[in-house]
Amino acid sequence: MRTAVVLRMRYSAGLVVAYGVGAAELFLIVVLLGRSSAPGAQSLVTLRNAVTLTVLLLISLAIANLCTTKFVWPALRWYSRGEEPTDVQRREVLDMATRQTLVHVGLWVACGAIFIAMNLGGDGRNIALIALAVVFGGAAMSCLGYLVTEATLRPVIAAAMTTTPPQRRALGVTQRLVITWLLCTAIPVTAIVAIIVDRYLHWVVRADTPINAPILILAVTAIIAGLWGTVLVARSVSEPVRQVGRAMGEVERGRTDVSVGVHDLSEIGRLQMGFNSMVAGIAERERLRDLFNRHVGHHVASRAMERDESLGGDVRQVAVLFIDLTGSTAFADTHPPTEVAALLNDFFRIVVTAVDNHQGLINKFNGDAALAIFGAPVANPDPAGAALATARELRSALRSLESVDFGIGVSYGSVFAGDIGAEHRYEYTVIGDPVNEAARLTELAKARPGRILAAHQAVMMADRSEAEHWKRRGRTILRGRRSRTVLAEPVEAAASSARLLGR
Repeated sequence: MRTAVVLRMRYSAGLVVAYGVGAAELFLIVVLLGRSSAPGAQSLVTLRNAVTLTVLLLISLAIANLCTTKFVWPALRWYSRGEEPTDVQRREVLDMATRQTLVHVGLWVACGAIFIAMNLGGDGRNIALIALAVVFGGAAMSCLGYLVTEATLRPVIAAAMTTTPPQRRALGVTQRLVITWLLCTAIPVTAIVAIIVDRYLHWVVRADTPINAPILILAVTAIIAGLWGTVLVARSVSEPVRQVGRAMGEVERGRTDVSVGVHDLSEIGRLQMGFNSMVAGIAERERLRDLFNRHVGHHVASRAMERDESLGGDVRQVAVLFIDLTGSTAFADTHPPTEVAALLNDFFRIVVTAVDNHQGLINKFNGDAALAIFGAPVANPDPAGAALATARELRSALRSLESVDFGIGVSYGSVFAGDIGAEHRYEYTVIGDPVNEAARLTELAKARPGRILAAHQAVMMADRSEAEHWKRRGRTILRGRRSRTVLAEPVEAAASSARLLGR
C-alpha cells in the first residue's frame, strides 16, 4: 500500500500545481485588469470576490480529491498489491486521464458560472472579462491536469496493459505536443494579444491603463506552464524510448526474456508492444533453434541453416563409433518403464558428453544404442584418434552403470555423409561399410573383457599419441562380410584378454 500512497501524494501535489496555475491566470486577468480598466470593471476587485474565488478553488480541489478517491484509488490499490486487473478495472485505468480531465473542466466551468452569477449586476463587460479569465485559466489547468494524471499513473497504466494490450488509439506524440503548446503557451500569449488589442479599441481596458504588470505575469505564466507541460510530454516520450533502448541492449547481449511495460496507446505504446512482440518472436525462434540442435546436433543444425533446403551430401573419410547396451531387455522386463527411461537417459548423457568432448556428432539414438561420427559434417583433423579416445573415455565412464553392460565398436573409412529422405522430410546420416563394420565390432566387443574393439585401420589412421594406447589383437571375419577385419583393443584391455586366454 505504500506505493499507492506515494503515487496518490504525487498525483495530488501535481493537481494542486495545475489548479494553482489556472487560478493564477484567472486572478491576473480579473484583478489586475479589473483594477485599472473600465469603470465598471473595478467592481470585480472586491474582498467578496477574492474570498469567493478562494473558496471555489478549495471546493474544486476537495471535489477533485473525492473523484480521485473514487476513480484513482481503487486502481492504485490493485496495482500496489500486484494483482491482475479485471477487464473493467483495465478500461477504467485507460480512461482515467480523460475522465479526470473532464472532471476538472466541469469543476472549472461550474466555478466560473458561479463567479459570473455573483457579478451579474454589474457592467456586461465584466461578464466577458470573467469568461475570458475562466477560459484561459481553465485551459492551462486542464492541460496540465491531463499531463499530470498520465505521467503520475504511467506505472498503473503499464500494468493494466501488460496482459491484454487494447487496440484502440490515443493521442499521439505530435498531438500531445501541439495541444500542450496551445494550452500552455499559445493561450497565455493570446491573452497578452487580447489585452493589447482591447486597450487599443477601448472595450474593457482604457487607453491610459498600465498593462505592463498583466503582460509580464502572463508571459511568465506562459514560460512556466509551457516549460512544465513540455517537460511532462518530453518525459512521456523519452522515458519509454530509453527503456526500450536498454531492453534492446539486453537482447543484443543474448537475453530473450526481457520485456518493457506498455505505458499508453500512442505511437510510444505501439513501439513498446512491437518490441515485446519482436522479443517474443526471437525467444520462440531461439527455443526452436535449441530444440533443433538437441534433436539433430549443433553441427548438423548449423549446416542445415547455412545450406539450401535440398537433398545431397558428399563422400567423407570419417571414424564411426557404435555403442550398444547389453542386458537392457532383461532390465526392462523386471523394472518399471520410468526406471528404464532413467537408465537410458543416464547412459545417453554419458555418451553425448564424451562425444562432444572430442568434437564428434551423435548421428542417431536407436533404442539402447547410439551411433557417433567423427569428421562429418564438420571436418576433424584426427577423426580416427577422436573416435578411439572417445571409446576409451566411455569405457571408464560407463562402469558407473551397474545394472547393464555394453559393447563399443570403432571403424574408419569412406562414407556418404549427407541428407537422406524426401524433399519435405529428410535427415542427416552416413552410409557406408564403416558403419556396418562398427556395428559388427560392437557385437564382438560385448564378449571381450575390455568391451571395446576397433578396426586396426582406425588405429593406423589415428595420431600417434592416441595409437600408442591400442594394440593389435588378431583378425576375424565379421558377420555379413567376406574379408577379414584386423582387430585392435586398448592396451589395458588387451592385457586383460591375454590373461583370460592364458597368454
